[in-house]
Amino acid sequence: MSWIPLLALLIGFEAVADIFSKEYSIRGTWPYWVAGISCYIIANAFWLGAIRAGSGLTKGAMVFYVTSAVLSFVIGVIFYKEVLTRVQMVGIGLGVVALALIFWPE
Repeated sequence: MSWIPLLALLIGFEAVADIFSKEYSIRGTWPYWVAGISCYIIANAFWLGAIRAGSGLTKGAMVFYVTSAVLSFVIGVIFYKEVLTRVQMVGIGLGVVALALIFWPE
């Protein structure tokens, strides 16, 4: 499970990149664009490290996608006052259930 810290860094940089991207969409200034692209590149370097460290494409991707979705949901609602529909919230919940099932011991 040495891949978990690398995946955590991937998720962290991805969240920061998402914030810069949102700020770029609001303000339209190039420093946000550069910061966002830079964070996405760094995030993907950690993704390569996580796969090499044994996360596997399926498990690693599932952890990344669901955790990123939940984190993006939190950031969007708290900082940008975005609103999700009930169906979208159910989708987030199902993603969390899927994540739990990925790690369910056999």
